[in-house]
Amino acid sequence: MEHAEFNKDLLKFLNTSPTPWHAVDTMKQRLSAAGFQELDEREDWSLVSNQGYYVVRNGSSIVAFRAGNKDVTTSGIRMVGAHTDSPCLKVKPNPELRRKGFFQLGVEVYGGVLLNPWFDRDLSLAGRVTVLDEDGKVRDTLVDFRKPVAFIPSLAIHLDREANSNRTVNPQTDLPPVLMQVPESDTTSFVDLLSQQVKSETGLTVRKVLGYELSFYDAREASFVGLRDDFIASARLDNLLSCYIGLQSLLKTSGDEAALLVCNDHEEVGSMSAEGAQGPFLTAVLDRWVGAGKARAIANSMMVSADNAHGIHPNYMDKHDENHGPILNQGPVIKVNHNQRYATNSRSAAVYRHISDELGLPHQTFVVRSDMGCGSTIGPLTAGNLGVTTLDIGVPQFGMHSIRELIGTEDGFTLFRVLTEFMQREQIF
Repeated sequence: MEHAEFNKDLLKFLNTSPTPWHAVDTMKQRLSAAGFQELDEREDWSLVSNQGYYVVRNGSSIVAFRAGNKDVTTSGIRMVGAHTDSPCLKVKPNPELRRKGFFQLGVEVYGGVLLNPWFDRDLSLAGRVTVLDEDGKVRDTLVDFRKPVAFIPSLAIHLDREANSNRTVNPQTDLPPVLMQVPESDTTSFVDLLSQQVKSETGLTVRKVLGYELSFYDAREASFVGLRDDFIASARLDNLLSCYIGLQSLLKTSGDEAALLVCNDHEEVGSMSAEGAQGPFLTAVLDRWVGAGKARAIANSMMVSADNAHGIHPNYMDKHDENHGPILNQGPVIKVNHNQRYATNSRSAAVYRHISDELGLPHQTFVVRSDMGCGSTIGPLTAGNLGVTTLDIGVPQFGMHSIRELIGTEDGFTLFRVLTEFMQREQIF
């Protein structure tokens, strides 16, 4: 895959993945098209060498792997990890609000959302809906309204003269989006609208909506930005970019070495769930794949936790350590934190640097300022659960946790090239 093709396909992936469920569904389609076989956790597995497999849990997390053609206990597994979720506004279970003829929905803030950019945006709605169909079966389906269906209007500055200096956002009262205007006699319910959308997208006749997990998202598609197209702007770059890079790397590998990609849900809220990185999903897959030799296999393995990094902002340069300010389009960023907010150690960093240097590709290093707190990733959680040597790395970006984020057009392809080599490398250490 060439550089231009990589970025154009990345935009397609982002645009078809407005929620973790859609992202996993997109990955499933691509894996199946490449010959990977789906495994069901409820059934027995019979794995063979030189075959690709994938396992999905909750529809929002996925583990995909190539079994390789060697004894995995001695050759180890080349692992890449990312997460499928992004901070957003999720629809509440009983969301309907009717005020002055405006039909609105109450929302819950998911993760560490940068709230101000959500105002005055064209918003759409997508997610998973669980329904009772016409045959009396309970089933899940995905919905994506695609077009702009909602808006969170700002309060005019004339009504809040201190808006530019002292405005705060109350998530309960300020964020319910406006979907439409309705007369007082209107009895349309939100589940009625959902039933219509399910039928429109799938042809399924819905007897009853039993539940849903829906998120608002920026209806504007991902795009190239800049006079010279130096950047890509999109929602959910943190961390669908890493999911895409890991997926493309796994698909590109030769298949000789055992390689694995895990994309967990719920990283943005702590990862403690059945399908999160603090949960048992990856361990369960490895237990069934490797069996009694898992401890030996892990000792010969390495995990690359890929999650975007904070690029140095030209308007806020004092927010970075003076010697560790990653620049967009100057290479992926090795993330270091000796308090174990990142799992990188000198050995795992050396493996990445060696491969990157061999390929003649750039890399950078990030350490948070000593007077600031540090974020974290699935890296320390996965390292702690498995005992696997782990590296934390990511593409530098602007606007992390905003409704629209920015990366350079070079860095994703650079990380893809290094991870592709890592996942098919005969000797890791």
